[in-house]
Amino acid sequence: MSKTSSGLLELHSAVLLFGGTALFSKLIPLGALDITVYRCAIAALVLALIVKATRHPLRLGNTRDYGIALALGIIVSLHWVTYFASMQMSSVAIGMIAFFTYPVMTVLIEPLINGTRPDLRDLICGIAVLAGVALLIPEASLGNDITLGILVGVLSAALFTARNLLHKRYFAQYTGPQAMFYQTLVAALFLGSFVESTPQELSTDVWQLLILLGVIFTATPHALFTSALRHLSAKTVGLVSCLQPFYGTLLALLLLGESPSANTLVGGLLVVTTAIFETAQSHKSLQQKKS
Repeated sequence: MSKTSSGLLELHSAVLLFGGTALFSKLIPLGALDITVYRCAIAALVLALIVKATRHPLRLGNTRDYGIALALGIIVSLHWVTYFASMQMSSVAIGMIAFFTYPVMTVLIEPLINGTRPDLRDLICGIAVLAGVALLIPEASLGNDITLGILVGVLSAALFTARNLLHKRYFAQYTGPQAMFYQTLVAALFLGSFVESTPQELSTDVWQLLILLGVIFTATPHALFTSALRHLSAKTVGLVSCLQPFYGTLLALLLLGESPSANTLVGGLLVVTTAIFETAQSHKSLQQKKS
């Protein structure tokens, strides 16, 4: 098998597993915060082992980077809590579609950070994403769980966007497992004091699901994703990553029996198609700047 084929297999496996994390919002009978804390604690342990196994240092390069890791960990902890909460309030499909507004948020916000203006194409894509999200909303009332779930999902996307932009600017010198070790560790410590269910209160079945989530659906895909990046172009990685809502919705249909409505399918298609278009155009613009 060639390095490219191997990289594609690793990438699709990672995206499939990332999509599968959404199922645990329904499978684990805990609140979103508790799921996040236990997930992060387990993943941090596994990621530390992966870093050691790949002979990378756990220690960061300087004191400033520990402060950045702390900030990134707090942001990612809030992202994951809102991510799971969104799906618990609505459905896996709706929560994932709301979350996947983040690629368009990124292309709208990143130019402002760099001191430039978003172009007209990006603004049109932003409007298309808003239209897609609007199709998911059953009624304009915060008293409706689905509407609230959509808003929380968009908040999760905003937090994820902030994490990605900060990571790219200040923490990109570290490998995926190194970076995620600190972020999951900080998230577990930051939210740990708010846990409602102590480890002793969890049943064996719940622990099995949490270990599955932490090891197979958190640490493993991050390791696969990092490995795939070495053999594939940024465009390929970005486009395949846009399949995450599809994988998540398909798994929810097969394993949970969640059947998305027509509005959810149309809205999701609009959001994901826009995300794919923006990913392709961003890569094209980057290549033109390099040439």
